[in-house]
Amino acid sequence: MELPLCGKVSVEKCHSLKAGPSLYRYLSSRRSKHISTIMVYLVDQDNLLTCAIVTVSIQLFFFAIAATFKFDKVTDFAGGTNFAVLALLTLFLAGTYEPRQILVTVLVTVWAFRISGFLLFRVLKLGKDDRFDGKRENFLQFLVFWIFQMLWVFTVSLPVIFVNSSRLISQSSSFPSGWDITGAILFLVGFLCETVADFQKFFFKENPANRGQWCDAGLWSVSRHPNYFGEILLWWGIFTVGISVYKDAEWASLLSPLFTMAILLFLSGLPLLEKMANERYSTNPSYQEYKDSVSPLVPLPTSLYRALPSFMKQSILCDFPFYNKKKSS
Repeated sequence: MELPLCGKVSVEKCHSLKAGPSLYRYLSSRRSKHISTIMVYLVDQDNLLTCAIVTVSIQLFFFAIAATFKFDKVTDFAGGTNFAVLALLTLFLAGTYEPRQILVTVLVTVWAFRISGFLLFRVLKLGKDDRFDGKRENFLQFLVFWIFQMLWVFTVSLPVIFVNSSRLISQSSSFPSGWDITGAILFLVGFLCETVADFQKFFFKENPANRGQWCDAGLWSVSRHPNYFGEILLWWGIFTVGISVYKDAEWASLLSPLFTMAILLFLSGLPLLEKMANERYSTNPSYQEYKDSVSPLVPLPTSLYRALPSFMKQSILCDFPFYNKKKSS
């Protein structure tokens, strides 16, 4: 790969220059308009800065729309499509189009358009997102959510950003490696689980006969949150594909699945939905039976889950005690 600068100075030439008089003389010998371009390339070889700027710009653009009209219809769409933009952008910026890069880009892009399209359709049908009740009218509280969404998109996208870096191609293993195959399988299982669970719940809620009931159909009969299980699994899959590339700082990609798990297990995922369900169905014995029999996250046969000791449910299967708080009287 060559930079179209200063008589097509190669990337290897730029890397070979050491800090000090030689670098100073080299830069001084070129037109000043090229210096900043070279320095930006050396600093942002993995396109991290570029991706951060693009993410902030996209989210601020959609935030301006959402805050102006005080609605939620573009929020999840902005988050989901941002992932696709970063995946495609880093692929095209690298210009190397290696099989592993194409694989991870396609997987992330398909997931991004699927989730953003589904969530956009759902919010258009429902009219609003209950998460933002009391927040969309408060400029600062609404902005805080969008800032957090910027952090979420950028952090979770780290594996695809690093896999698509042209700098790391020489140190990656041949394709397909065992990690590539394992990661792709994890992604596909997670993607199918999330997609099927989303549509099962949607159609369950659309049936007037189920009005006021919790969803216990299909995957929801063996997991209280199978869509979140799929979400976590697929991002572990994307991270796993990148193991063939990671060397040093690239292991920061581990933040991607860990951040996803932290959000869903401890912040806006299970805690919020479990709290809402507890308050809504706290007086219904059938719901307590459902909670006692169905794993909160990992799909398991109800007979097996019911037989497991409490310490295994809490330590391994994420059935944390704070998910079981009853509505205060």
